[in-house]
Amino acid sequence: MKSSLRLIPLLLSLPWSGIVLGDEDQKIYDLKDFSLESGATLPAAKLSYTVHGSMNTEGNNAILVPSFYLGDHHGYDFLIGPGKALDPEKYFIIATDMFQNGLSSSPSNTPPPFDGANFPEISIRDNVNAQLQLLTAELGVSHLRAVIGFSMGAQQALQWAVSHPGFVSNIVPMCGSGVEHPHGIARLESFKLAITTDQQFMDGQYVEPPIAGLRSAAVHWAAWGTSQEWFRREAWQELGLSELEDVYDFYFALMTSWDANDLLALASTWQQNNVGDSPGFDGDYGAALAAISARVLYMPCETDLYFHIDALAHEASFIPKVTFLPIPSDWGHLAGGGFAEADAAFINEAISNFLK
Repeated sequence: MKSSLRLIPLLLSLPWSGIVLGDEDQKIYDLKDFSLESGATLPAAKLSYTVHGSMNTEGNNAILVPSFYLGDHHGYDFLIGPGKALDPEKYFIIATDMFQNGLSSSPSNTPPPFDGANFPEISIRDNVNAQLQLLTAELGVSHLRAVIGFSMGAQQALQWAVSHPGFVSNIVPMCGSGVEHPHGIARLESFKLAITTDQQFMDGQYVEPPIAGLRSAAVHWAAWGTSQEWFRREAWQELGLSELEDVYDFYFALMTSWDANDLLALASTWQQNNVGDSPGFDGDYGAALAAISARVLYMPCETDLYFHIDALAHEASFIPKVTFLPIPSDWGHLAGGGFAEADAAFINEAISNFLK
């Protein structure tokens, strides 16, 4: 592979950047000793977030946008701003960082005994519970106009609607599901193995990053992130890339901007996702989805290889008040992140109309 350093400016210029960088708008909420679904307690847990706009006097304009895999609180910048679906002049927007993304409490930033590979198991519900504490105890939010999320953010949006039906009126899950099906679990396991089988990984106790493993993981991600048609028409040129090898380099730059243990821990959270594991549903994701009372704008991508449109159509069939609106794009999973200008415009218009 060529040097991936030349791709750093490109990564930073994208609608969302996987390069996790702190910024002056980032805030840290102290969750104190935070009880996890696994039964463990994460001491001095931290939740990273940022806000846009302010809450109105009625207290009914708050919108939560939780981060996704390989993203941070800038992941929804393509939706936030004047003239966009989430205008800070109209809405109070809270963008949160998931546990394990390197900004909130993560393997890479937590002291012993929960550092590195010793970090405790985290569920989607743990993330939602942390967000609820931030909203109510710190920000004074008692109701959410909407939860909007892409990929793992969609998982959190659906979990919000299941766990806190009276708290949220609308959700917009984009390119994400209420349950991780066996094929997705297997795909993620192959991604994890690419990293953990690198001798440099050393069971998560590495001194230097497992570069060979991250390189293999990058090629895995490159093959799955978009679609076959995207590759056939060499759409990487729309990212300013010249050839197929540049796509590998693009993802390699993304992978090496993250800590390997963070990547693995977050992937495990993804694998375990199931709204049916919420109390009262005994693992039945269909029953959990059927219990959603919020209005739902469900937006898969027609060509997503991670979350196949047929699987999401099946999930949507359980939800009472659902609008199923596929994104017409060959950008696959990345369509939901607004990578392509046309996809960003489509999503902005759809969300604007839905929230009217």
